[in-house]
Amino acid sequence: MNEDSAAAFKLPPATRSAVILVVFFFSWFALATLWVLNDARRIKREKDQLRALNNPEAGGEMVWLPTGKFTMGAVDGAPDEQPLHDVKVTGFFMDKTEVTNEQFAKFVAATGHVTAAEWTPDASAPADRKEAGGSVFRPKLGWRYVPGANWRHPEGPESDIVGREKAPVVQISWEDAAAYARWAGKRLPTEAEWEYAARGGIMHAAYVWGTQLQPGGRWQANIFPAREQLGHGGEEGLTRLLPVGSFPPNNYDLADMAGNAAEWCADWYRADYYKKSPHANPPGPESGDAAEDGGEALRVTRGGSFLSSETNGAGYRPAARQKAVPSHAASDLGFRCARSKP
Repeated sequence: MNEDSAAAFKLPPATRSAVILVVFFFSWFALATLWVLNDARRIKREKDQLRALNNPEAGGEMVWLPTGKFTMGAVDGAPDEQPLHDVKVTGFFMDKTEVTNEQFAKFVAATGHVTAAEWTPDASAPADRKEAGGSVFRPKLGWRYVPGANWRHPEGPESDIVGREKAPVVQISWEDAAAYARWAGKRLPTEAEWEYAARGGIMHAAYVWGTQLQPGGRWQANIFPAREQLGHGGEEGLTRLLPVGSFPPNNYDLADMAGNAAEWCADWYRADYYKKSPHANPPGPESGDAAEDGGEALRVTRGGSFLSSETNGAGYRPAARQKAVPSHAASDLGFRCARSKP
């Protein structure tokens, strides 16, 4: 191309600036469109994931808890609730309610799972535990091992779960809870996740709902003080397990984080764990303290139950730590599940 031809194609400065602006605009528009489309796909993917998590066939509705920090433990609590320490928890999903009889029945129907309380004990079992069964609390008698007690018959062979489909499933061992969680594509929550969820963003409060046990004179959970005030047989509504969600949820929209049924956590239990637990996402100790009889190591349970009171540790406090051997099954012990973000 000669100089005359080159000069003919040379653009005036104003035109050249306009072309540059047009190219820049369309480049920006294309990038912005790609960003919007990618973000729309991400939102749709997360909605699909949440819809799948909330599918009743997969174990019921879940709530997303964002990444956050909280102070774990209690200044005036039991020795194993101390010292107070700050913990960071990565966001996760948590079942809105405790797993119900109805949900657990679907799991059993799909898998044929037989719970620990339904297995015949081996020859080494104590003389009073030679038959399959679980622990049952009975007024004036306290806790007793009852042959024939299991998730279908929570208080013993004479009981059943007809009409109690929405109540928490109980008489569930840690292994049973973990098996259900795997089937549902979930897991058991860590102890730190559980307390973070229970507090609902309310720091240092004595109770899941705030600072007062009975704000405005109204009971906030199915716990023993409520039953005691109403009388053991005078008010059927608070004499045993209630359908999940019978009381208002906490600030994270989680129901029954206090009372109703106690809940298994993933962690082994060690009384001194808080003295050395990591700051971020503590996974629990590698092993647990041995039970008082020197047998199995202990796992963590949380939340207390309809039997919890100030005289037995007030397990309904968010900081309260409780424990049981993994094979333990009882008429007030159930679970709920968690799930990490996919």
